[in-house]
Amino acid sequence: MYNTELPARAELPSTGKLLRSTAVAALIATGLLVTTILPAEYGIDPTGVGRALGLTQMGEIKISLATAANAGALAPAVTPRSEPAAAEVAPARQHTVTISLKPGEAAEIKLTMQKDASVGYAWSTVGGPVSYDTHGDPVKAPDGFYHGYGKGKNETAAAGTLQAAFDGKHGWYWRNRSGAEVTITLQTRGDYGQIERVL
Repeated sequence: MYNTELPARAELPSTGKLLRSTAVAALIATGLLVTTILPAEYGIDPTGVGRALGLTQMGEIKISLATAANAGALAPAVTPRSEPAAAEVAPARQHTVTISLKPGEAAEIKLTMQKDASVGYAWSTVGGPVSYDTHGDPVKAPDGFYHGYGKGKNETAAAGTLQAAFDGKHGWYWRNRSGAEVTITLQTRGDYGQIERVL
């Protein structure tokens, strides 16, 4: 039993009206798909409306998170068992050393390094310039051996990468040739064993 009366045939929409309504609904759905759903879900924004509304950024974040999650899930299957896990890789060492030199005084800092290991470094002075010599000594170096990486006079700073040419000790020698006390600050970061002042 119906609570309402069935409409008369004359009251029903015509086939033309139904087709027009369907076409309008399809256009609206397509517009929403292109301007909101594709940008928000997949980061695809052919019209630019999604970026203006902030939806494209949301979609890009979703895609990057999904990619990262998939990569993490697949990593055990594609990583050979013989390779060390990422947690087993030793992190780069880093130090900051400060030395004060009176007029005419010298100092030397050396790093114990394996052949081809590299260290990023930067040093600077306060109080005046210094002369410096960056060099290395191999294990059981013969008398008179010298391997230089660079030197300079009246410098207040230097930075770069030191790559060990051989197993041994590699580092910096500074001499204060000014008439005032100079403070040197050395920062190191990289693959080395020990850091020590040898002079």
